[in-house]
Amino acid sequence: MIKPILQLGNETLRKKSSPVKSFHTKSLDDLAQDLSDTLKDAKKRFGYGRGIAAPQIGEFKRVVLVDMPGFKGLLINPKIVWRSDAEFEVWDSCFSFNVEFFVLVDRHRRIKVEYSDHGGKHCRLEARDGLSELLQHEIDHLDGFLATDRMKDNKGIMMRSEWERLKAGRQT
Repeated sequence: MIKPILQLGNETLRKKSSPVKSFHTKSLDDLAQDLSDTLKDAKKRFGYGRGIAAPQIGEFKRVVLVDMPGFKGLLINPKIVWRSDAEFEVWDSCFSFNVEFFVLVDRHRRIKVEYSDHGGKHCRLEARDGLSELLQHEIDHLDGFLATDRMKDNKGIMMRSEWERLKAGRQT
């Protein structure tokens, strides 16, 4: 079911999520389906999107759904266990901002994440570049952080229209 996405200013987005303890439950299956339906809908409405975290739909469980080239899947209880020293700047936005603006943040170029899959199997993933940035963004949601909290400075913000104009200029 498509769920409303909580928006910046909603204080519940600052709430830390609880670990999932049971894997073979209807509630976890329902949450996975709700995240999938909501991500598909948001991609259609905004023109892009690669992931969503359970707190964004008001479910404060440590669950993230990723759907991007190179990795698609549900990460349950994800934890970053290693970060590279190398970082890179990225213009980050969020469905919880209705993708109306982007903020400049530093993210680790590579990370290692441990998590459980939908069946409860323990997994480990080494993520680079775009996947690394996305996982850091989504895992931040599980701890009550938003991209605005990671903004480099008060000048590192731009409206979506300007970001799209700059992005189009780079491709020509």
